[in-house]
Amino acid sequence: MVKTVSIQLLPADAFDERVIRRVAAEECGVHMKRITGYHIQKRSIDARSRQAKYILQLEVFIDGKVTETPAFDPELRNVSSGTQVVIVGAGPAGLFAALRLIAAGMKPIIIERGKDVRSRRRDLAAINKEGVVNPESNYCFGEGGAGTYSDGKLYTRSTKRGNVLRILQLFHHFGADADILIDAHPHIGTNKLPQIITAMRQQIIECGGEVHFETKLTDLLLDGDKVAGIKTAAGDTIQCDSVILATGHSARDIFELLHRKGILIEAKPFALGVRIEHPQHLVDTAQYHCQLRDAHLPPASYSLVAQENGRGVFSFCMCPGGIIAPAATAPGELVVNGWSPSKRNNPYANSGTVVAVDEHDFAKYGFEGPLAAMQYQQMVEQRAFVAGGGQLVAPAQRMTDFATGKSSSTLPDCSYLPGITSVPMDKVLPREVTDALRKAVVTFGKKMKGYYTEEAVLVATESRTSSPVRIPRDKDTMEHVQIKGLYPCAEGAGYAGGIVSAAIDGERCAEMCIAKMA
Repeated sequence: MVKTVSIQLLPADAFDERVIRRVAAEECGVHMKRITGYHIQKRSIDARSRQAKYILQLEVFIDGKVTETPAFDPELRNVSSGTQVVIVGAGPAGLFAALRLIAAGMKPIIIERGKDVRSRRRDLAAINKEGVVNPESNYCFGEGGAGTYSDGKLYTRSTKRGNVLRILQLFHHFGADADILIDAHPHIGTNKLPQIITAMRQQIIECGGEVHFETKLTDLLLDGDKVAGIKTAAGDTIQCDSVILATGHSARDIFELLHRKGILIEAKPFALGVRIEHPQHLVDTAQYHCQLRDAHLPPASYSLVAQENGRGVFSFCMCPGGIIAPAATAPGELVVNGWSPSKRNNPYANSGTVVAVDEHDFAKYGFEGPLAAMQYQQMVEQRAFVAGGGQLVAPAQRMTDFATGKSSSTLPDCSYLPGITSVPMDKVLPREVTDALRKAVVTFGKKMKGYYTEEAVLVATESRTSSPVRIPRDKDTMEHVQIKGLYPCAEGAGYAGGIVSAAIDGERCAEMCIAKMA
């Protein structure tokens, strides 16, 4: 007999097999000896009461033989002679699109403007230590895309868009810990993602696909309203009928290329603000209702939302035990992002905290047309760079000083390696953003004890929450509404937000290519 039950356990018991068996037996109403085994299907934490507990959803086997979970088959085959599909971008969308094409017997050709993960590290070191940004190799551009160095959170609400479990199984197949298959909020860690991404690339090549680094798309070749191929910065041409455009939310040159060629794109509302960093122990105390976090509990996170001045304000990409990183993609701009290692064992917690902006805000500064949101975004990033004094030193302000309109005479320690300098946020961010954000941090402090504190610091600017452009596509075929064979994909096209949703969108675009060529 097999039963599915949900049990609650204290943190110290949640990883003890004997305790799990005993509580499962009690829940099933049988003697513990009759429990022949169990599978954990889902693991989450309930911290709403004074005592945080783990909730385990179990498949429990009583008296009978334990049925093993079927082995995952990634459906990989040799595609050396398969029909070619060009994929622009080696981020999550591009890599998962390639794997899906291989499963169908088609040959992916990935071109990536940046470098492989190993070579990319040197450019990241130059950003952090010298404040030097390589426009083609940085935290956003290169193998794995922005996802490689942005924490590795795999939680998504996009369950209706595709098979989330398959995405997690593929990550596990290529080296991620099995915990991601059962945790409610799965996480890989920035330190582990590079090896996993490398394993994916090696598999694509072993199957007969191609991956070309430091290969930048400079033109999309058309035959009337159909894709005919692409041209690269080196002057090479690749002829093809299908292009999956998975270039990410920061490839401004791609948006400009499409606009210049008369290919329809649209300005898209997005959200902009700051990274807010707290000491991790403050977040733990607030969320777990204790002075010292239980050793069996992970560093705590939070998710906050408010409506201020008619605008949505929300926390975004929260990184427990994390680090704030410089994520600019061009000189003269300042962008920050956050990431955590797999153990989440740094002493700080950071989260993007952002305010919704739209076409009315862009127009105030004279920005109109399809690139208006991108130009607004760029304006704020350039302001932040100037305010910080260059070399990617970031403008920063204590939370309480920001809320009360005071300059910060001192700043708390911060994980941001290039350094921070005291600058009032209203000298960097547009007024519509600062006015809503100033009220929101006070509101959040009422929702989460300890959040509103002088120990927290705001670091500008968090501006790459999503693409400022949408590349419109047909909802049925996934092709661009004007250009057949062009598949705008994932974050860069305005259709995803995060690693898993981008991977799902990449798979969906690949499936449409497969269906069209069947």
